[in-house]
Amino acid sequence: MEMIVPFSEVFLAAVIHATLQLSLGALLLLYHASLGKHVRKKTRFLVDSYISGMGMLVFLGLAATIFVLDRYFEKPLYIEELVIVVGMLVALAIATWFFYYRRGKSTELWLPRSVARFIDKRAKTTNSNTEAFSLGVLTSLAEMPFTIVLFVVAANSILVLPHLYQILAVAMYTIITIVPPIVLRFAIRKGQTVVDIQRWRVKHKLFFRLLTCVGFLALGFFLFTFEVLV
Repeated sequence: MEMIVPFSEVFLAAVIHATLQLSLGALLLLYHASLGKHVRKKTRFLVDSYISGMGMLVFLGLAATIFVLDRYFEKPLYIEELVIVVGMLVALAIATWFFYYRRGKSTELWLPRSVARFIDKRAKTTNSNTEAFSLGVLTSLAEMPFTIVLFVVAANSILVLPHLYQILAVAMYTIITIVPPIVLRFAIRKGQTVVDIQRWRVKHKLFFRLLTCVGFLALGFFLFTFEVLV
């Protein structure tokens, strides 16, 4: 149980992170724009750079959170601090249900219009691997209001693990969060079109909304049960 609970918390936080849709939506915009301008090989390089940017930001964000908790807080967090974290998870579950997706038959998200237009413009004008990498970093940064608490939960759990397992947990979290864009890349390589995938996303919008909402609630319940009540 000493390692099962921390790893379970890291895993659940990573899965919730992976269900968020901003980075995936921006990747579809990049695909749509790039396939119309470049040969497929060039598009694959851009997509790989984008996914690398996503993964790098997730890795650095989690590592920075671990450093801050280790340096400035008790590890693990005090019960009072954990109660605040649980409350934030519940608040994020509510926000996900009511505010994360805009209304209508689309996958438009909560972002301010100016930020959404900026990301859209960047995706359409990206022509180099460096630009694609920075776009991946940018979209992951824009998702931070929903992911920072997940970083805190994961970092708090990772800090109670032995050093070798800490490295494995950070790697696990990073890999899980980039699974959706990797699956998308594989699907397009196997013949699916951007339009097909976007239609599928719109059709299953309620499912992803529910999945993310329930995920935040489940993580909060798990944290409260195994970290606060024990």
